[in-house]
Amino acid sequence: MTFQLNQAIGKVTPNGNPVVANRYGADPYALVFEDRVYLYMTNDALEYDENGVVKENTYGSINKIAVISSSDLVNWTDHGEIAVAGPEGAAKWATQSWAPAAIHKVIDGKDKFFLYFANNASGIGVLSSDSPVGPWIDPIGEALILRSTPGVEDVTWLFDPAVLVDDDGKGYIYFGGGVPEGEYAEPGTARVMKLGDDMTSVVGTAEVIPAPFMFEDAGIHKREGVYYYTYCSNFYDGERPEGSPPAGEIAYMTSDKPMGPWTYHETILKNPGHFFGVSGNNHHAIFEFHEVWYIAYHAQTLSKAQGIANGYRSTHLNRLFHNDDGSIQDIEADYKGVQQIKYLSPYQRVQAATIGWSAGVTTETEEVLGARRVTEIENGDWIGLSGVDFSKGAAAFSASVISLEGGGTIELHLDEPSGLLIGELPVPAANGPDKQMELKTEVRGAKGIHDLYLVFKGKPETELFKFVSWQFIE
Repeated sequence: MTFQLNQAIGKVTPNGNPVVANRYGADPYALVFEDRVYLYMTNDALEYDENGVVKENTYGSINKIAVISSSDLVNWTDHGEIAVAGPEGAAKWATQSWAPAAIHKVIDGKDKFFLYFANNASGIGVLSSDSPVGPWIDPIGEALILRSTPGVEDVTWLFDPAVLVDDDGKGYIYFGGGVPEGEYAEPGTARVMKLGDDMTSVVGTAEVIPAPFMFEDAGIHKREGVYYYTYCSNFYDGERPEGSPPAGEIAYMTSDKPMGPWTYHETILKNPGHFFGVSGNNHHAIFEFHEVWYIAYHAQTLSKAQGIANGYRSTHLNRLFHNDDGSIQDIEADYKGVQQIKYLSPYQRVQAATIGWSAGVTTETEEVLGARRVTEIENGDWIGLSGVDFSKGAAAFSASVISLEGGGTIELHLDEPSGLLIGELPVPAANGPDKQMELKTEVRGAKGIHDLYLVFKGKPETELFKFVSWQFIE
């Protein structure tokens, strides 16, 4: 049996960006809940022409939102896709789901989660759930914001929501975009509006945010009593007044009230093309996690590495710094990403779809129970986990797998895919129908802090098995 390790593409060790390489994800929005960051992303998926060649992303068929989460900001758990729009989605009245925004609020003593999305550029919908990963329902059965909503009649694009629940429990939604004919410098298409206490209704009239050279991508965060409205500037290629935002950059305004008045400052994040050599639209979200500020944004780094940078975007993370006077420093987007903020415990059950780095694998959702699992596992593929804490040692490794016709082996290596071998777990080939099973093997040599690599071996050009979860035993 020939064996050769497959290569990671897009996200390579020790880099943290893009945050995952087993899927695309655009227009990221962050929700922090119970020591985890959840990233909700437009579910970019490859489109093909009649010859099977990947074509430019039209966004027209995107009706799902992807969700990943992490407690350490380097290893990310893939929760799959939320079916949002269309006949199979929660919001059957909608045709697309772009640019999500998510928020948590306690209502009547219960945790409630709300997911806002753009139905192309014609309106904004909302879903609700009792969990950050669903299941989700459409609580109102129609759009939350349409052109009939007071104050939005002249907004070119009704999309790209951001949402804030203030310290007093009041909710606000920020949205809009587009450039009316000839109105590059002052498009007047950014809006803010009050949300009802139920978070699924709007109150009063939407108010204009006078954002210079506004294009799209509302963002909102609050720090030390200051409200920061952030957005992407338009791509007008003519002369701009001094102090105006350059094309395709993230700019910010501030206010001491959630609905303004607003003061323009400057841009803080250049277009992705400046950092990664592949330009496109610019979309971001700013959030705080464990008293540190971060910015999530997208760039076509994964698709570029795959040779198909045709508008297929991936989420990235970098630190964001506020100065003492409240101003924001320029952000340096890069492949390095952010530091891992806590070690991963191998002694608790870990979903196999928790991935730091990977080669070859993808994920899917099991239809009946809705569990996420790793699939398309072939000979030479692998999953890498960053900063695994083996301080208690390890005597055994247990894994839940679904045997297929191929079968194979999971090899456990430390620090690199070909590093110290600490254990091998045979996975028998299925003899009849596929079935899920729990398998266990002895482990030797796991001690201290290491990156962990799960390397898959088996018959070449055959799907070996599906992988559900794993755990080490002290």
